[in-house]
Amino acid sequence: MTDQRQGPITTFLLSSPEIVFVSYAIFASFSTYFCMYAFRKPFAAATFAGLQFFGTTIKLKKAIVVSQIIGYALSKYAGIKICSEISPHKRLFTLVFLILFAESSLIIYGILPNNYKVFAIFLNGIPLGMVWGLVVWYLEGRRTSELLLAGLSCSFILASGIVKDFGRAVMGGVVAEWWSKIPLLGTIISRLMGEVSEGWMPAVVGLHFCPFFFISVWLLNQLPQPTESDIEARTERETMDGPERLSFLKHFLLGIFLLCIAYFFLTAYRDYRDNYQVEIFNELGYAYEDNKTIITQAETIVAFGVICALALVYLIKNNRLGLIGAYGIMVSGILLMGVSTILLDAKILDGFWWMTLVGLGAYLTYVPYGSVLFDRLIAHTKYVGTAVFAIYVADAIGYTGSISVQIYEDLFAGDKTGVLGFFRTLTYLMSIVGTFCLLGSCLYFLNRGTDTVIREGQNE
Repeated sequence: MTDQRQGPITTFLLSSPEIVFVSYAIFASFSTYFCMYAFRKPFAAATFAGLQFFGTTIKLKKAIVVSQIIGYALSKYAGIKICSEISPHKRLFTLVFLILFAESSLIIYGILPNNYKVFAIFLNGIPLGMVWGLVVWYLEGRRTSELLLAGLSCSFILASGIVKDFGRAVMGGVVAEWWSKIPLLGTIISRLMGEVSEGWMPAVVGLHFCPFFFISVWLLNQLPQPTESDIEARTERETMDGPERLSFLKHFLLGIFLLCIAYFFLTAYRDYRDNYQVEIFNELGYAYEDNKTIITQAETIVAFGVICALALVYLIKNNRLGLIGAYGIMVSGILLMGVSTILLDAKILDGFWWMTLVGLGAYLTYVPYGSVLFDRLIAHTKYVGTAVFAIYVADAIGYTGSISVQIYEDLFAGDKTGVLGFFRTLTYLMSIVGTFCLLGSCLYFLNRGTDTVIREGQNE
């Protein structure tokens, strides 16, 4: 490894107890990605009720959602190359540039007429899809990676609900009222804001989080590179060029294929729930006027459950058993989604706890893809490379699935079942397909543990 940063914070972290390093790394990575969500998801708090896209049968919000996902998916495909090859000294600059690009597109989103907002939100998705991979680069390949990645993963679970509630508070004038209580500058900001429109709300939310993002990413960049003991325990992590990426895919083709099928539907499911939480809760009988923080409440429970489950994998030092543990969490999550929906249909669960449990199940399955699953897979197989590449292959396929499901619902299912009915059907489908694919890929990778490929010129 090169580019070992030796600033005062880096030096302190190298000599500090493990608990200090872990706490610092979780805080820095959590806050970085949490703030990113303020540029990605606040638009979902708007409903654009009764508005159609250019007078067609397509709802304006559906067009906006799909447009951002397309941009985000293209970003994942670009990230397969960019995030796999990026050198350490370029990560800080790249993260700052991506967020400034995203915020600029949200300002354009606010300026453009409603129907043309789809183009601005498409631009917004393009930079944001690469932020996750750049952050994971700082955390993977360490003895404590499970703890670090679990903490990071909780960021987008919590952030998704909080930024949407914050967005609704911006539109309702609540945030302006908060500013009015701060003398001088706060009073000026309050008068300028007032009640913000659905179109300008995402940009306003993003501006609130910009300073926190810049501070967080600077703190993240102070993390030292993995130590020799980290490399010995989890295999060295290096950038991967085109031939190396192709070799990885060929070597693990069947296992990656099964994981990608499951992720195709899982990402669509998770994204659908995330984008239409407001509408689903409304159909379940939880109106916003009486339940202003219900999304945050549900996602807080989900985040706590996920971080506890993933932290348990840290206790497993053997990489083969750790990989089994990661798969065990994922399969449990898939089954929880199906069982909780059966309980809803049997009127044993109410709507709040059903949304919470299917969310917990979805994230228990979804989160390991972007964190501990591929980190443990590389450690188990001893394939020298980066988990970021495998993560981005899965992500690219996954967000293609999200686009496909959104289009399918709009063309064939939306008017027949409504948002809630379609989501329930998708839950059952995900439970069946996901269980089969995850169990199959688990058996495959466990049998490849002794059949590894090490980069040319390196000794096993």
